[in-house]
Amino acid sequence: MIPLGGLGEIGLNMMVFEYGSIMFVVDAGLMFPEDYMLGVDFVIPDMDYIKKNRSQVSGIVLTHAHEDHIGALPFLLKEVDAPVFGTPFTLGLVRHKLKEYDQLSSNRLHEINPGERLKLGPFELEFIQVGHSVVGGVGIAINTPLGLIVHTGDFKISHSLGNGQVTDVNRFARCGEKGVLALLSDSTNVEKEGYTISAGEISEKLSRITDKSKGRVIIALFASNITRIQQVVNIARKRGKKIIINGRSIEVAVNIAKELGYIDIPAGIEIDIDQIDQYSDDEIVMVTTGSQGEPMSALARMAAGTHKRIKIKENDTVVLSSKFIPGNEKSIANIINKLYKKGADVIYEKISEIHVSGHGFREELKLMINLTRPKYFIPVHGEYRHLTLHAKLAQQVGIAPDRVLLAENGQIIEFDKNGGSVKDKVATGRILIDGKGVGDVGRSVLKERRILSEEGLVVVNLAFDEETGIVVYGPEIDSRGFVFETETGHLLEDAQCVVLEIVEDVGPEVPNRIKVIRSRLQSALRQYFYFTIGRKPVILPFIMEV
Repeated sequence: MIPLGGLGEIGLNMMVFEYGSIMFVVDAGLMFPEDYMLGVDFVIPDMDYIKKNRSQVSGIVLTHAHEDHIGALPFLLKEVDAPVFGTPFTLGLVRHKLKEYDQLSSNRLHEINPGERLKLGPFELEFIQVGHSVVGGVGIAINTPLGLIVHTGDFKISHSLGNGQVTDVNRFARCGEKGVLALLSDSTNVEKEGYTISAGEISEKLSRITDKSKGRVIIALFASNITRIQQVVNIARKRGKKIIINGRSIEVAVNIAKELGYIDIPAGIEIDIDQIDQYSDDEIVMVTTGSQGEPMSALARMAAGTHKRIKIKENDTVVLSSKFIPGNEKSIANIINKLYKKGADVIYEKISEIHVSGHGFREELKLMINLTRPKYFIPVHGEYRHLTLHAKLAQQVGIAPDRVLLAENGQIIEFDKNGGSVKDKVATGRILIDGKGVGDVGRSVLKERRILSEEGLVVVNLAFDEETGIVVYGPEIDSRGFVFETETGHLLEDAQCVVLEIVEDVGPEVPNRIKVIRSRLQSALRQYFYFTIGRKPVILPFIMEV
């Protein structure tokens, strides 16, 4: 087993299972950029290991439809022509995603359901239903020539998720009775004590919020959280209100869920957003996108006052029914502030528990270990502290320390007749996606962007006579993001003198004169600006011979 992403970070989940000359891949996820990744749209795992062994890939298996598990699939399928397996809802969202990337192929996607089995070379996979914050989630029991491997996927253990989307604890227990060689278990919420709260409690809180609201109720949540959307629909129906689904991604997810029977919106309950003026404010419940402060989301446009149909006003109640994902706090706070300024009442996780996590807390993680009773335990899906704490938790439950395998991305987790161990590493890492560019933004580019954002840019234009080497134009110096234009006068005039001194010092007889002048210009101006104003802008010289 070779993790290429998801061990040591939240997101980028991707795991390779390999026996002999056959391999298959579990999940292909992305991660949203961290603060220092200026201009980057999202991040995917380095797939070089899979590319080098593309002929051995027998399939790609998806555990559920969240972006941190399916977001990198279009990029993987550019490199590997392999069948993709997933539950109907997962493949519904995948189908939409691949269509956007012009990669949709009807014979590439294959539906699987909990309880079904799949043969991939020496591997036989059985899919086990798990409860998560998206419908159609599965864990995988993998029969291998050396024993049974159980991969939980993202899961929590709850008996009130709705739509039958509860974790099949009986099936996991039967795996334990059969004998589990290794358990790979979701570590995301290992820091949380106890059990996750029930979906029923969230429904009751949303009901109370709706009852107290004097105007429109606008609920922002993850587009894939079909169970929560159904709860909101049920609340609206019981109170005789109308429901509006607004936001591109949430509209896509709801339409797929309708087709597959995962959501039931009775006739007459749902209205189009263009019909909103036909009803009083207290009759409207809206489900929308933007719970993470996404700048182009419907909620962000409402907060900014740029939404075509919805203008936030007093008596509106806005509910952010999701957890704040680390890194999104500033953008979410910005939207909350704007909503308050427009007179809305805003309810979010810091002032009310209006979200239930899709990842099990410590007691649920313990229960999964006790159900499966594995010989070896491997924590997956989490930052390194999560993996470490989960490893310690497994030892508390009774797994011997030498049977807990704590691995990082790229490390080979190998099993043979003598047992399991963590071996050498394969090449892995992160690929940055910026627009249509894949991997063309690296550390040097990010460093340049950071310097540009912090220090600014100075451009020097200079032209020489090709025959005499005499300056015929310039030096002209311009700056952006460096100092305010009204303050640049004397500073840039003195910089011109620095340039002319270098030009005089490097005569026409000097070999590669242009190259030498360019190098010395950059060094001298950088020193001059740091000495005079304490900044180090990017120096960009344009030198021509005419």
